[in-house]
Amino acid sequence: MNAAAMVEVVLPGKVEPEGLLVRRGAVPSAGPGQVVVRMEATGVSFAEQQMRRGRYYDQPPFPFVPGYDLVGTVASAGEGVDADLLGTRVAVLLKVGGWASHVVVDAADLVPVPDGIGAAEAETVVINGITAWQMLHRKARVRAGQTVLVHGANGGVGSVLVQLALAAGAHVIGTASARHHAALTEQGVTPVDYRTEDIPARVRALAPGGVDAVFDHVGGRSVVDSWRLLAPGGTLVAYGSASTRDDEGSKQWPVLKLLGRVWLWNALPNRRSAYFFNVWAGRALNRGRFQDRLRADLTEVFEALRRGDITPRIAAQLPLTRAAEAMRLAESGTVAGKVVLHA
Repeated sequence: MNAAAMVEVVLPGKVEPEGLLVRRGAVPSAGPGQVVVRMEATGVSFAEQQMRRGRYYDQPPFPFVPGYDLVGTVASAGEGVDADLLGTRVAVLLKVGGWASHVVVDAADLVPVPDGIGAAEAETVVINGITAWQMLHRKARVRAGQTVLVHGANGGVGSVLVQLALAAGAHVIGTASARHHAALTEQGVTPVDYRTEDIPARVRALAPGGVDAVFDHVGGRSVVDSWRLLAPGGTLVAYGSASTRDDEGSKQWPVLKLLGRVWLWNALPNRRSAYFFNVWAGRALNRGRFQDRLRADLTEVFEALRRGDITPRIAAQLPLTRAAEAMRLAESGTVAGKVVLHA
């Protein structure tokens, strides 16, 4: 690739993956307090799948460059930025903009990637890892000996949640299709087949007194069942509405409905707690505090990766120019792990 050229993938509207556009232009310059990161790895997450359908809760208007996160090397720095950052590998949480060979970001948003962790490996645990870590440790505060239920235990966030929960000493029940059960059992997870089993009945049989935490990305009916499965003092953390992915109509309604349920449940005197997790919560109120917390938690995730508590799961690695193929693969449901794009 020409050092003076930038490549980016544009989502022009509600399109099939093949409708993504590849655009080339000049490499951007860093302004004061900013750096240009040369992307080494970015990924396809559920957010991009929703954005393609125009279904992500607060996505920007079309057209835009998707890409929730990235890992790369600092290529240039603007005024007021420590020159020692040049050449260092960093991770950045973006929400949009990551599907590009060069990305301008605020230096304060960078999280260093420790030596010994490859770009693709690190990429698998940026948005997935920070989401899992904060839900497990900041919201549910899971402790050794507790029992937790993880929906989608083989998924991007679910697989990291499972590993972090096991590392914390928790007992884990995980829902997944049958083809993933052997791998989950090998990890020490008790699998439940969400396609063929009655999930609430099976979980009650495994944990008659209820579970201490449930992590639910499914939404809809599932989140009601999840709430009812909690033991006294238990915590429900909802973090999506995958069951409404292909629905028509308002993209806000499933989230607003979920928020309403969470508010109502917390208002009841029932000794249980519910949260709707949003990784961006608090950023608008206190950006410095948000950045400090993100850096601390993602650093913990990287250390867990380096210790071997988390195993990076890379489903495939494709060049950025094949983003359409990568998105098709990620949406196919046939792969385990993260589909990673590289420049």
